[in-house]
Amino acid sequence: MTIQLTRILALLLALGVACSAQASGEAQKRWERMNLIRQEKFDLVLPEVMRENNVDMWITVNREGYDDPLTEDFGKGYTGSYGYYVFTDRGGDRIERAILGIGTALVEDNGAYDIIGSPDELKTFVEERDPQTIALNFARNIGAADGLSYTSYQKLAEELGAGFAERFVSAEKLASDFRSRRVASEIAAFAWAGEMSRNIAERAFSNEIITPGKTTLADVAWWMREQQFENNLGTSFGMPSVYITGPDGFVALSNDHVIQRGDFLAIDWGVGYLNFYTDIKRHAYVLQESETQLPDSIQKAFDNGRAVRDILKNNIKAGRTAGETHDLLISRINDAGFTYMEAFNQPTDDPDNVDVIIGCHSVGNLGHGIGPSIAWFNPERMTYMIKPTNMFSIELFAYTAIPEWGGKKLRIPLEDDAIVTQRGVEWLYPVNQKVLLIR
Repeated sequence: MTIQLTRILALLLALGVACSAQASGEAQKRWERMNLIRQEKFDLVLPEVMRENNVDMWITVNREGYDDPLTEDFGKGYTGSYGYYVFTDRGGDRIERAILGIGTALVEDNGAYDIIGSPDELKTFVEERDPQTIALNFARNIGAADGLSYTSYQKLAEELGAGFAERFVSAEKLASDFRSRRVASEIAAFAWAGEMSRNIAERAFSNEIITPGKTTLADVAWWMREQQFENNLGTSFGMPSVYITGPDGFVALSNDHVIQRGDFLAIDWGVGYLNFYTDIKRHAYVLQESETQLPDSIQKAFDNGRAVRDILKNNIKAGRTAGETHDLLISRINDAGFTYMEAFNQPTDDPDNVDVIIGCHSVGNLGHGIGPSIAWFNPERMTYMIKPTNMFSIELFAYTAIPEWGGKKLRIPLEDDAIVTQRGVEWLYPVNQKVLLIR
């Protein structure tokens, strides 16, 4: 499917206008927006991914005090004991959607479900539909697809009987596909979250917030947290990572270390909006009293990082697995004169080598998502096919020797969020193009 970014931008604006007209408060606006996303995912994505994974029925279990990680995707409500989201492929263009034992008006009125019933109806419900495969949320590799507890699994097996228990299969790949294939309304929402992320981060790295010799790393991190609260934004990261990098690597991280002139600063963080979480980085240099611009050596290091990012952007395409893409990117990086590292944070001692490693992971509903991942730390998801509408944090680490540091290397980590379309990688907001200067 081709993504029309102009349509998405128009939708982003229209959603704001529509919500303002229909809803009196921010809470209701967000509820309406999430309902739109949910309905479109159920209409457009769910049939495709259930059939690709040969799943006839998908059951997600909630218990009082224990919600499955996919609950926000499906619509949150009160569960008295057990509750079930049940999706059944009965043919045609639409997947039947039922919610059993999960209540409140916000669920009943969201328009996403065909059937609302009691948890006691589950056995009869399943028997009437007689699915040959029943996907459940247990998974070896993806935490967000592993929400089914052992006792809930036992209860399902006992309640449905041995005949249906033999048909249980893992929903790991199904959950990944469902979450990671995007509709226009959620792309628009995520893009807005990305814009908020970068605006707050770039303000944090300015003289508005930082006074050299006075402001601590913790001061910057807590200011960013306050911005989240003021803008009703969540986070999947907790405290923002605000840190200093020096000749020997990390100097300090989000603590009471006072920022000094000559420091090279970085932020790694993201914000949460609705059910979406971003993951970005930004950088700053604190000018010495005698300086008016970034030192040439640091500029060169940053430019090396940007050159690698261009390689990533130009070579990530739909239609290849993440692992195939990873191998291709390594080849392209080496062909461009850089040196790909075998292990993270272990650059060579050769000052002529610009050492590189990449970690282009899935992003979207978590800071690290559950879709295909072009990253060594997600080996299972390296086998997944990259599809149009998959979103990635385009992340890399480039190490360049700094003469002023005796040839020791400055690590430049770049990370911004993007979407894969039929045309390739497209950014969702303006990405990091420079090292910010603090005077």
